[in-house]
Amino acid sequence: SRAVPAGSLFVPVVAERDGHVFIAAAVEAGAGAYLTQQAPLDDVAAPAVRVADTSAALSALGSHVRGRIPTVIGVTGSVGKTSVKDLAAAALSVRHRTAASYRSFNNDLGVPLTLLNAPGDTEVAVIEMGARGYGHIARLCEVARPDIAVVTAVAHAHTELFGTIDDVAEAKAELVQALRADGAAVLKETDERVKAMARHTNADIVTYGIDRGDVRVTELHLDGHLRPRFRLVTPEGVISLQLTVHGRHNAENAAAAVAVALLAGSSLDDAAEGLSRAQMSPFRMALHTTPAGAIVVNDAYNANPESMRAALRSLADLECERRTAVLGVLAELGAIAEDEHPAIPRLAHDLGIEVLAVDAPLYGVATVPDVDAAAERLGTLGPGDAVLLKGSRVAGLERLADLLLDDDT
Repeated sequence: SRAVPAGSLFVPVVAERDGHVFIAAAVEAGAGAYLTQQAPLDDVAAPAVRVADTSAALSALGSHVRGRIPTVIGVTGSVGKTSVKDLAAAALSVRHRTAASYRSFNNDLGVPLTLLNAPGDTEVAVIEMGARGYGHIARLCEVARPDIAVVTAVAHAHTELFGTIDDVAEAKAELVQALRADGAAVLKETDERVKAMARHTNADIVTYGIDRGDVRVTELHLDGHLRPRFRLVTPEGVISLQLTVHGRHNAENAAAAVAVALLAGSSLDDAAEGLSRAQMSPFRMALHTTPAGAIVVNDAYNANPESMRAALRSLADLECERRTAVLGVLAELGAIAEDEHPAIPRLAHDLGIEVLAVDAPLYGVATVPDVDAAAERLGTLGPGDAVLLKGSRVAGLERLADLLLDDDT
């Protein structure tokens, strides 16, 4: 209700809070109509559409609108799905009118919202799909009905909710299972659990990876700001790419994006042009420089063990004198949390990285209670210093980036 475009339809969701209490505020802010599970409000001067369940109605509307979009691409995975979504949208946008999920809007609300808010002339929609249990992605696929499926990785994410990593793989495979025979699955060649998902579909299979796969990265190098430069080998030819985004792992994500673009009818040159100006959603391998000349790598949006290791290796790739990783908790790992947390500082030590934990004693290293204490512990930073901020969403380490940068970007 705080961000209602004029003339929009307001959908009050009933969850921890009942969105019906915000109907009047939404209409005052400009909503042109609203859904409701309750009797229409007498004192609200806007049309009301009464439904049995507002969330179910939102999904039904999204499913209806999906029918006018020629191609829908679903993206899931334990790691990298938002980055692949962003890169794929960029690669597609040169040839196609493209819509994509906003940030990480990837659940029962985010998927239909993405479809409903896609412009009327959209030719391709790139839909991120998350899961916190069995059946979640299958339900999203009933709404989005993907033509192309991308699975980036299977890792220890939300294992507290799923159980084991094999359970995670089974849930992610629901995206591939939803494909029609005339669809296509883009699978990471170097992840055995992802690659094995090919058995779940009769659709075409395209693999990607670093030095392996149908679309593969070769001759990978990073510049002084971690921007990848590489050659990409594809069934349509070979091309050299320079990305504006940061991190070795984003070269592999770009390979997935190019595979998607080629399947959707883009040329290799078009995909390369789009990737050359791609931008990421916030708090994902964003490099900034403080007024004093220190580098801050803000990768604070979320974390699991695999993405944490990738972020540490990216920090190690930076040319600097002192590297510090400020780490928040790895949430929702369940029984493996006590093993996975201490493994991270061991890797950091091997890479020559100091570690400071924020309200996360499981790492077994120096710990401070909050981001203010972390800023104080880091002290004066200057040229030669590089700091990585990484943790699960609940850690809120992006606030530390604001303190270190002093609003300077």
